[in-house]
Amino acid sequence: MPVTNSKHFCIGLLPRTSLALVLALAGACDAGGFGASDGDGSTGASSTSEDGGTGSDASSSSGSDEPTTDAGGSGGEDEGDVLDLPATPFNYANPDLPAHFRTPLVRDLDNTPVDNPITDHGATLGRVLFYDTALSRNETVACGSCHRQAAGFSDTSQLSEGFAGGLTGRNSMGLSESRWYATGRFFWDERAATLEEQVLGPIQNEVEMGLTLTELVERVAARPYYRDLFIAAFGDEEVTTDRIARALAQFVRAMASYRSRFDEGLAAAGSIRSEFANFTAAENLGKDLFLQPRTACVACHLGGPPPPPGQDFRNQAIFLPLEPLNNGLDAGPVEDDNGVGDITGDPADDGRFKSSSLRNIAVSGPYMHDGRFATLAEVIDHYDSGVKPHPNLDPRLRGPDQQPRRMNLTPAEKSALVAFLGTLTDEALLTDPKFGDPFVR
Repeated sequence: MPVTNSKHFCIGLLPRTSLALVLALAGACDAGGFGASDGDGSTGASSTSEDGGTGSDASSSSGSDEPTTDAGGSGGEDEGDVLDLPATPFNYANPDLPAHFRTPLVRDLDNTPVDNPITDHGATLGRVLFYDTALSRNETVACGSCHRQAAGFSDTSQLSEGFAGGLTGRNSMGLSESRWYATGRFFWDERAATLEEQVLGPIQNEVEMGLTLTELVERVAARPYYRDLFIAAFGDEEVTTDRIARALAQFVRAMASYRSRFDEGLAAAGSIRSEFANFTAAENLGKDLFLQPRTACVACHLGGPPPPPGQDFRNQAIFLPLEPLNNGLDAGPVEDDNGVGDITGDPADDGRFKSSSLRNIAVSGPYMHDGRFATLAEVIDHYDSGVKPHPNLDPRLRGPDQQPRRMNLTPAEKSALVAFLGTLTDEALLTDPKFGDPFVR
């Protein structure tokens, strides 16, 4: 166990004085290379927020009576806080992805930029930043406060609490499979063009974490435990907003979910259409319903073109729509949140929202951008009989008469769909130490 020391942090049992040597021998500079362009330390994404109106990365507060620090913070980690990191970094760069994640179509969905590949040291730095409460104004919340590993990196509350107890305007989005969204746009309304831009938004939001980018750089630079992590990731100890964004984005992109019972069944059966030996009868029924034209679930949630007759789906890995959709939650534009339409100003975009992956969906409720559905059963009920005739309703949710489709599912079929969605839970990801909180508080 690491020894508590407010002046040092630990990698396993190593004192901080040994850390620089360990990281240097392990290979410094693997996230950007010596001399890589990082941008100015005081520049970065604009101070847009998912909440100010509509936040999604804000976090659970420790309570509004917590002491508030000035913008610069305490200048060091809290008493008793240490880092527990392995002497050799975890493998983030080269996970052992199964065959269905290595197809040409899935590779084409990867939004990893050429100048910011996932590296072991870069994602390690991103992990520390992701869980560091020093990145909020009063040092009470972190990114990981409302993107909880056990909940599929989402929040089990309908809306999340920011550093001072204020609530975000949207439900916290699950983060797994963020890497496989080809457009690379993020937030429910897709206002962030890249993940590197997105990760800085909640930090600046006045409800969520409450720092300016200048204050962010000052906070990180003041923590002694970051020096060697930046050297290992970028070749020197300079802290910039660009480097912070790149490291956080690497960590989030590394959150690949591929070790569920579904993945085990697919590997054994060879095709998503086949019966899975490791599934119950209800789970196989749910899978079959998911694939049938009657429900059309697969048309949106298994991104890619429909297969030719008799052939298999080119994508059997990424359960994520390829574009923002209007799924008929409301019958028309609403006053407070029209998603993409509020960003573009185009009425044809009203009610369109980016979707979360269905992987780990059973543990990531409540659901939809506003968290209106508490359970998966309620979600199924919506698609079965509750879709509303919004003018922008996705064509895949319309019947031949252009009205909302009705599935007419039986209670047993609804339960079977919920059971199938449960097979997408990746317990290995939800408990993997390399994605957990590295701070020993």
